[in-house]
Amino acid sequence: MFCAFTFITCGAFAQIDSAKEKPVYLRFPTIPEFTIYKAPDSTSFTREDLQKKKNTIFIVFSPDCGHCQRETEMITQNIQKFKNTQIVMVTYLPYSEMIKFYHIYKIANYAKITMARDTKYFFPVFFKVQNLPSIYVYDKEGNFKHAFEGDVKPETILAVL
Repeated sequence: MFCAFTFITCGAFAQIDSAKEKPVYLRFPTIPEFTIYKAPDSTSFTREDLQKKKNTIFIVFSPDCGHCQRETEMITQNIQKFKNTQIVMVTYLPYSEMIKFYHIYKIANYAKITMARDTKYFFPVFFKVQNLPSIYVYDKEGNFKHAFEGDVKPETILAVL
């Protein structure tokens, strides 16, 4: 009787291990609804603003992250390889930090790249971000293909498209 009571009591206090729960982006594997605010002018940017029939790469980054800086350098140096692809770089840090990064890496020179601020902290939660940069690749139909963490060579990213 005591064993049964202990088992039931322990079961009642057990918590679901949220680390084992599938992230939202895997449960709903299409590009989500979102609103972010673009550099340099803070205009809103949503899923509807994405170009149709193009691959989409979301990069969640931090302007002060060395890996994020290397990733940005690798992508901008190889931007011509990202044919039929749009890149959306998203940070949740303050506008002043994002805009400084935007100017240092001359993001305005790259039409394929949209840099924006996620004021609602949507992307880190939706993607369950654990490391930066975090890269999420969607095909031209908007279906999730692959996730990467840390700086990744452009060839590795392009290989999943």
